[in-house]
Amino acid sequence: MSDFSHYNNDTKAVMVNVSGKAITERTAKAHCFVRMNQETINAIQNELLPKGDPFEVARIAGIMAAKRTSDLIPMCHPLQIHYADVQVKLDIEKSGVTIFSEIRLEGKTGAEMEALTSAAVAALTVYDMCKAVDKGMIIEECRLLEKRGGKSDYINL
Repeated sequence: MSDFSHYNNDTKAVMVNVSGKAITERTAKAHCFVRMNQETINAIQNELLPKGDPFEVARIAGIMAAKRTSDLIPMCHPLQIHYADVQVKLDIEKSGVTIFSEIRLEGKTGAEMEALTSAAVAALTVYDMCKAVDKGMIIEECRLLEKRGGKSDYINL
C-alpha cells in the first residue's frame, strides 16, 4: 500500500505528513444544488415555511461546517480558515436553491474539503428547513469549482 498517500506500509490509514510543505495562500470554491417542487419555491418566496428563512440558517451552517471539516473527514488536517463565505440563492429556472461556498486560508494543505463540506452542509440545512413541505427534494451537483494554491490549480466553473 506504499503507493497510497493515506496508508502506511502496514496498510493502516494515516494522515499525510505536511510538515515539510511550504505555507502558501490557498482558496477553494464549491457548489451544491437542492432541487425542489414549485410549491416549496413559492413557500420560500412568500416566507411561508414553518421553520422560517432557510437561506440565512443554511449560510451560517455552511460557515460553521467549514470550520469543523477536520472533525468530520478523518484524514483532513485542521486548518486555520481566514475567510469563509456561503451564498444561498433561489434559482427559479432550475427549480431549486443554488449554494456557492468559498474558503481562503494560508496553510500547507488545500481548502477543497472545507469548501465541499460547507456547500454540502448548507444544502442539507436547506433540506431540513424545507422538509415539512417537500420531502422529495434532491441534493445534487455537489462539486469543486475551483482550487488555487499548492502544487496545482483546478478550475471547473
